[in-house]
Amino acid sequence: MGNTDFRYVKNGYEMPSENYCDQPRAVKAENGAWVCVLTTGTGVEGQRGQHIVCNASTDYGKTWTHISDVEPADGPEASYAVLLKAPGGRLFCFYNHNSDDLRYVLGDPAVFPGGKVSRVDSQGHFVFKFSDDHGATWSDKRYDIPIRTTEIDKNNPYRGKIKYFWNVGNAFLYEGTAYVPLTKVGGFGRGFFIPDEGVLLCCENFNGTSPPETFIWTTRPDGDAGLRAPAGGGLVSEEHNYAVLSDGSFYSVYRTTDGLAACAYSRDKGRSWPAPAWKRYADGRLMRNPRGPNFCWKCENGKYLYWYYNNGSNGYGGKGYSGRNPVWLAGGVETDSPDGKVILWSQGEILLYDDDPAVGMGYPDLLEQGGRYFVTETDKHTARIHEIPSEFLENLWNRHETDKCKKGLIGEWTESNGKMQMPVLPDLHITKNHSSNNCRTGFTIDIQVEITEPAPGTVIFDSRDAEGAGILISINENASAGIQISDNKCRSSWSSDAGTLKPGLRSVAFIIDNGPKLIIPVIDGIACDGNGKRIFGYGRYNTWLSGANGADEAIIGAGKIRVKNVRIYGRALMITELIGNHRHDINNLNKKTEVKK
Repeated sequence: MGNTDFRYVKNGYEMPSENYCDQPRAVKAENGAWVCVLTTGTGVEGQRGQHIVCNASTDYGKTWTHISDVEPADGPEASYAVLLKAPGGRLFCFYNHNSDDLRYVLGDPAVFPGGKVSRVDSQGHFVFKFSDDHGATWSDKRYDIPIRTTEIDKNNPYRGKIKYFWNVGNAFLYEGTAYVPLTKVGGFGRGFFIPDEGVLLCCENFNGTSPPETFIWTTRPDGDAGLRAPAGGGLVSEEHNYAVLSDGSFYSVYRTTDGLAACAYSRDKGRSWPAPAWKRYADGRLMRNPRGPNFCWKCENGKYLYWYYNNGSNGYGGKGYSGRNPVWLAGGVETDSPDGKVILWSQGEILLYDDDPAVGMGYPDLLEQGGRYFVTETDKHTARIHEIPSEFLENLWNRHETDKCKKGLIGEWTESNGKMQMPVLPDLHITKNHSSNNCRTGFTIDIQVEITEPAPGTVIFDSRDAEGAGILISINENASAGIQISDNKCRSSWSSDAGTLKPGLRSVAFIIDNGPKLIIPVIDGIACDGNGKRIFGYGRYNTWLSGANGADEAIIGAGKIRVKNVRIYGRALMITELIGNHRHDINNLNKKTEVKK
């Protein structure tokens, strides 16, 4: 059985690299090719030999030319390149360069022996080269971009004579000015980079024909401080990404060590960033993200996409950098505010996953061509490109238009008696002739239940047989909905966030997504995200669980609850589809209430 799940990361097309590879960034060149630069090396991240390479594709990323050097492997470290295409077609590549060939820099002696940091790829000079032949060759000369010294530089061990920095954000053009993001670093200590903040390097006389020596660069925002974490946040504010809204406002999103994504709007082209805030969904809930790259892109249709990880891993150590699998994607649309345009964000959907939970994907880029969407990413060892079905994205952008989902509905029960005939659920894992097959299937149970009192132990749904195989959904001690799935050999369980089963009419749904092997609780159309009480709102189940078929009939409801409706789907629904179900149920309830009046 083939794996056709577009979200499975290994279904993407591999992009050439050496061993370590990072930040595959691509632009559409004037000759129609996709030109990509990435940071690569035969060692691991940060080792000597790390350098910038370039290649190209003319078939939507299926095949790529052999990589060629922008900077050679036998030179000083060259790292973290981003591209910008100027009017006329000239390509510019911006990156870190250890031009002084330092072999160590100073760091916190409590963390680094002797106070010496041997990794030198995030300091030195920020430079660029250009190409006039669609990335086939690059200028022999590299050009330094001056970085204005600010407070964070003055406080580093070199008092700003050597600057610490790096960049992952895409460069962009607006009204003839080039903007290149940069994360400034104050020092190397516990958690490596700390503290840090964001700035924009701006060139108002940027074009694709003038000699680069004539470019004049300034650093924004004005003043002595860059873009930092919101009030109450920690010292980390890094990897800023930008989008320009339809009214000319700049939007920035960036990572922190607070388990949350941060964002800010500038109404004066990056000169100031009033009141950075924690990033939120359209309904006001916080959007959770670890110390991992989160990216925002403006699409050609004027709508937005946001790459993030939807979990609250925080801190400075390994835990803070974890949780990069699966990748989630949210959709954004503009709306008006008293200060100007802002973006309203949908709930996320799983975009990419790897079977190994320890493998994380990041540092992506987005390409559009002919109404098709493609995203690049890397796990730091293999870079890939993936096509995203346009239907998947339209569901994100048009979430308010969805209604009751019928696709994949294999069983439905409407309040009549206390039992439901069970449909046959899809297999989750099959072993046949000593061959193991992880079926990329899944199922979804969506229940509408009226709760008088969320009494612990109350059964909402029970399809278990005498041996315990099947599904149990019940109310837990903390007013959450718990699910247990079993094949009588393996048993897995998870629950919704605490306190989600309040009295009243509730939509209680569980997505069993057998691609990433996740149980995703969705209560009243809202996917659980931990709510600040736990790192993950979704949980992984046993890889070897063969399925969840149990008794022929399921017991529906008991105690101080009243189940109104049960829907069972033979596939893992999108969260957007469950939002449609919830909207449908609420609208029907309102209509019935109006009739009674």
